[in-house]
Amino acid sequence: MTAMKIILACILIGGGVAAFAQQPDTTRKSRAIHISKLEIGKKKKEVLGGKDSSLTVRIDTLIMKDRSQLVFFGKKDVKLEVGHAEIGKRAYIFGTDGKNNGTDFDIDMRFEQLGALYVLAGGHDANNNGSRTHPNGDGGDVTFVYHDEGIVPQTDDRKAPHYLHIDTRAGGYRVNPQNDLRNIYSLINIGSSGRPLGNLAQGTVYSGSPGRDGKSTVKAR
Repeated sequence: MTAMKIILACILIGGGVAAFAQQPDTTRKSRAIHISKLEIGKKKKEVLGGKDSSLTVRIDTLIMKDRSQLVFFGKKDVKLEVGHAEIGKRAYIFGTDGKNNGTDFDIDMRFEQLGALYVLAGGHDANNNGSRTHPNGDGGDVTFVYHDEGIVPQTDDRKAPHYLHIDTRAGGYRVNPQNDLRNIYSLINIGSSGRPLGNLAQGTVYSGSPGRDGKSTVKAR
């Protein structure tokens, strides 16, 4: 008996989407969606999740107010195309694969307004607290293409207008080895008899070595 096609849905939290269309994919690995207009209010968050590891998003008009967030969760790689972008102050595009690694981004965007945009694709630190089950993450690789007929971003002065910052640093640099070891020993000491590592995530002590730094490229179209 042939399997039925599964139509994948995009998880959208914290903001309104005017219209979108999506491509069904029976592999549950890759998906493409189109959004005519996405407006994220001040200090609000829009999350694009789902079970697909790869995502292509075309947004005709993207409006991000001050301190708003566009979050891609559980994504190894994302291709984001924005035809018209109005970005306020300290807006964030954030991506993670859900396993402490930053998302690989391929972003093509035309800025009609730009205060400051932060693209956060860095790796996360591993916490040996019994809840996280992955080591220090790798930073994502980010390619950011802007349209030179729109506003041209600058990457030098975060206090000046039109600022663009891309973070691709690996996880693990912020870990304090002494505190990490103290936490690990504490969890081992309170473990049950015969299962001293039972309180550690999957019974594993992860290496304190940082992950791999990602790379970033900013260029005009």
